[in-house]
Amino acid sequence: MTAAPQQDPSRDDAPVWTVRGGTEQDHPEAARVFCEALNISLREVLDNERDHPTVEHDRTLLALDGDRVVGTALAHGFEMTAPGGPRRVSGVTGVGVWPTHRRRGVLSALMRRQLADVRARGEDLAVLWASEGGIYGRFGYGLAFRETRATLQRAHARLRPDAPRDPSLTLDLAEPAEVRQELEQVYREALPQRVGQLARGTHWWSLVLKDKEAAEPGRLRAALVRGPDGPCGYALYRVVNRWEDGLPAGRVVVRELAATSAPARVALHEHLLDRDLTSEAVFERLPEDDALTVVLADPRRLVRQESDALWVRLVDLPGALSDRPYTTPVDTVLEVADRYAPWNAGRWRLEAGTGGARVSPTDAAPDLGLDASHLGAAYLGRRTLTALADAGLLTEHTPGAAARLDTALYTPRAPFCGTDF
Repeated sequence: MTAAPQQDPSRDDAPVWTVRGGTEQDHPEAARVFCEALNISLREVLDNERDHPTVEHDRTLLALDGDRVVGTALAHGFEMTAPGGPRRVSGVTGVGVWPTHRRRGVLSALMRRQLADVRARGEDLAVLWASEGGIYGRFGYGLAFRETRATLQRAHARLRPDAPRDPSLTLDLAEPAEVRQELEQVYREALPQRVGQLARGTHWWSLVLKDKEAAEPGRLRAALVRGPDGPCGYALYRVVNRWEDGLPAGRVVVRELAATSAPARVALHEHLLDRDLTSEAVFERLPEDDALTVVLADPRRLVRQESDALWVRLVDLPGALSDRPYTTPVDTVLEVADRYAPWNAGRWRLEAGTGGARVSPTDAAPDLGLDASHLGAAYLGRRTLTALADAGLLTEHTPGAAARLDTALYTPRAPFCGTDF
């Protein structure tokens, strides 16, 4: 990639920053800038990349002040479960600006160049985890869903008597490395169940299974459920040894749980919620509508804390909107504002039904006037344009247009990612 001068059009006095593609040799300096910007350990980032290389150097971008690197933006090429099936997406990461160069248009220059590069690769969508919630909306990203951290006291951990249980299933406790192939198989088979999940290659699995706290007895374990046809569920967890006032108060901390059937999921829940010498279980990440929220005998006892998950960006609007299913027919005209991907800006007619969709430019009067970030938020089918219309953040020229499009975009299960990048 060649160097390209970039400027923030929202600021007439903004300097023109040079943005160029990175190389493998640039990675230590890019990592130094990123880690300083996010206040994280440079050594840990470099060690992870040395042991489990995941950086795609031809997707690295550097912003320069002379010869000095003052900003970075990286991306991974992922396959993500999307409405309608797997889709290639750009997983944006490693975004940071050197602290002395903030608020000077560096990030804007990087974002504009990155979006153009992603489009050139033929990827219609970009996704990211945001370090701060107020940053990426102005670049056209919308928060598409949240994930849940849940805590349950063991005293209240009984499941419903009608929860499905299968006596043919067995559960084994093992070192993750010993059953890695079976873990990967379960994850791969469960992957299509929820939009937002990412397929994992070898190095990504190594990062997931990395045990940062390897001391006994709290090391990472794998509970693996097998049935007559092979593995069908697993949980990655550790047990934290605690005592309070002379009584056992251990904590089960669940990093990840995946299952291909409801009985396998029940078997895992009953194992995790009934470990001896423990008083509570913590599930670090769950979908908003996870089965645990309804299978407990007393669901009110599950204490949940929501946090932002993936932000979604339509890089090629007509491509992204035409390449997904719709639950009901919809024919609507969208007037879209998009400062950082101007090829998306303008009026588009979306004609969609259960048999497919077509998106074409139009001069017809708009039904909805909205920002690209609003479409990103709604794309996975669970955050609504109606809420944005009620808040006055988009313009509904035709009454009911937002609700009709929300209905057409709807997906029945809450999205979930569960993979940091």
